[in-house]
Amino acid sequence: MSNTIRLCLVLHNHQPIGNFDGVFEQAYQDSYLPFLDVFDCYPDIKIGLHTSGPLIEWLDEHHPEYLDRLAAHVKNGRIEIIGGVFYEAILPMIPPRDRVGQIETYTKWLTDRLGAKIQGMWMPERVWEQPLTADIADAGIQYTILDDFHFKNAGIPQEELYGYYVTEECGKLLSVFPGSERLRYLLPFAPAQDTIDYMRGIADQYPGSVLVFGDDGEKFGTWPDTKAHVYDRGWLAQFFELLTANKDWLLTTTLAEASEALLPVGKTYIPEGSYREMTEWAMPAQQQVEFEDMVHELEHQEHWPQIKKYIRGGYWRNFKVRYPETDEMYCRALGISNRLHAAEQNGGDAKLLAQAKKELYRGQCNCSYWHGAFGGTYLPHLRNAVYKHLIAADNLLDKAEHKESSFLEAEVADFNLDGRKEVRLEDDKLVALMAPASGGTIYELDVRSICHNLLATLSRRPEAYHRKVLAGPSTSGGEVASIHDRVVFKQEGLDKMLQYDNYQRKALVDHFFDNNASLEQVALNNAMERGDFVGSPFEAKVRRNPDRIQVQMSRMGNAWGIPLKITKGVTMNAGSSSLEIAYLLEGLPQDQVLHFAVEMNLAGLPSGADDRYFHQADGNKLGHLGSQLDLHEIQDLGVKDEWLGIDCRWSADRPTSLWTFPISTVSQSEGGFEMVHQSVCMMPHWWVQGDADGRWSVVMQLDIDTSLAESRMPKEVRESVNAG
Repeated sequence: MSNTIRLCLVLHNHQPIGNFDGVFEQAYQDSYLPFLDVFDCYPDIKIGLHTSGPLIEWLDEHHPEYLDRLAAHVKNGRIEIIGGVFYEAILPMIPPRDRVGQIETYTKWLTDRLGAKIQGMWMPERVWEQPLTADIADAGIQYTILDDFHFKNAGIPQEELYGYYVTEECGKLLSVFPGSERLRYLLPFAPAQDTIDYMRGIADQYPGSVLVFGDDGEKFGTWPDTKAHVYDRGWLAQFFELLTANKDWLLTTTLAEASEALLPVGKTYIPEGSYREMTEWAMPAQQQVEFEDMVHELEHQEHWPQIKKYIRGGYWRNFKVRYPETDEMYCRALGISNRLHAAEQNGGDAKLLAQAKKELYRGQCNCSYWHGAFGGTYLPHLRNAVYKHLIAADNLLDKAEHKESSFLEAEVADFNLDGRKEVRLEDDKLVALMAPASGGTIYELDVRSICHNLLATLSRRPEAYHRKVLAGPSTSGGEVASIHDRVVFKQEGLDKMLQYDNYQRKALVDHFFDNNASLEQVALNNAMERGDFVGSPFEAKVRRNPDRIQVQMSRMGNAWGIPLKITKGVTMNAGSSSLEIAYLLEGLPQDQVLHFAVEMNLAGLPSGADDRYFHQADGNKLGHLGSQLDLHEIQDLGVKDEWLGIDCRWSADRPTSLWTFPISTVSQSEGGFEMVHQSVCMMPHWWVQGDADGRWSVVMQLDIDTSLAESRMPKEVRESVNAG
């Protein structure tokens, strides 16, 4: 053999927590199963395979025969199982104890189920920070894969990236393989021979090299148009045929074999980062546009190859700044992790704490914490799943700590880590988190019986790819295109549906509009804001009684330049599934009418379905939850989701006008651009005028009924819920 090189093919198969069973099954039929079927026919080929925890648990339940086949290949040495973070959390996003815990727990699971010896791990989204080295080594991992982009950012030239490196933190060592970006774009989109030719060139120029392909297994069948290309038209079989035909100089091998056979190229310290595309997605939208324009301007210039290696995108953690809603999930998960750790230190019920830890780990699954070419944070079912597991962990911790079955508590602290104080008001039925400094809003409302956050909303904001939406769809001319290049509209007219919010769509957002403002103007966010209360700081007080706690928030502001004071109180009674919301406006003119509105957005209640609808106390149904309603002289309205088993009933102590409209985003996913329903906006509004003292008030009630959901629960679960 001459000029021999090694090729490590590593597939990363993943489905996130909360994805639909049908999506799991389709991906299995389109990608995971047919890949293994083709792989079985080529005994000389070896691969590394990482399957994420959410997916492998689903496979173990629905297709255990698939895992049995993997175990057989593990035994005969053809497949190396790559470990990792059990529920695919981005490592910098979780505390060190959870990093080690998730990795060790998954290693044990894989060893027990597949008989695998776990030495390496998949780095979720290849999001890297150097201090992770020590935690990964402490979890028993010897090597991982990052992109060659990471290594270039460390100053390593391309010609020195055909092996692996060792890195270190506090004396702990970790080997790191650079994954080839060129291979990521060749496989499976280019003809199979192109990849062989590329590797032949590497072998001739750099004999003894190691080339690593590490990327999504869904590229082989699940990504748009790839099933027909990879399997029906035989691309994968052709590729494996060529690998086999060229085995005299091209050895397919595992990462374990490569690390055992070869010494590291050298030692390096790797800057924080991810794969190139992720660093671009992490930038603010306008900077992404400027970045893309700059690259397009420079990439055809003579010196671009020299310039390119010094260009970097953004910092992954700033997704929590781009999307404050993901920061709320992060802070919630961190708070539960801290609470769990304290309970373990205090010797709580071990079985319940273990269950709570598993729920926490599931709630750390990364996909809904960021957004790029995939739907990510724009997908409500993924955000809802995160909260489902985090709220379940919270409930279990209550039991582990032997909290009273009926209780009422309020706590003031910086829960969302923004340097300002929030208020947590809770009983055994509800948890309400309020942000006085951010407009006096309620930003989380957990219904504990069904583990659902009614305020897991998402605001409409600009995205860099919206200019593609405005330009219209395009086709790839019959070729298989990478998801990064496709422009496909999943609905018509998306360019007409782009709308943006300049505040977060939460509850108790206080507006003053023109007296003639219409539903259409407000729904399109075209109504002029005449007050200064939205997003502005309120002062807060907590008033406690043994069975009743009120959070009172007030602000001196103005509307149309008129000095006004708004005081709003949110009251919870022990054992109640209701919130009482009282408003007092002071300083109102007696000779002038002002148009005042209170916005409330409810999330996780999809539109367009007959079993999800608005209704009134008299049983009158008013349309599905995507309906625009312009109601007058009413005092109640219900929002019912029969599938979820929840009925949210709003009522007021005075006749009220009320608007409803859906909040939907235009976002990007692997299937194309699509409209996604995010929340139901209910906006009671009044034309208010001061009494003799310049005052006006209203008391509203939000009653949350989950009896339908509870009636469908198994008896033991229902009793557990009712016991708190």
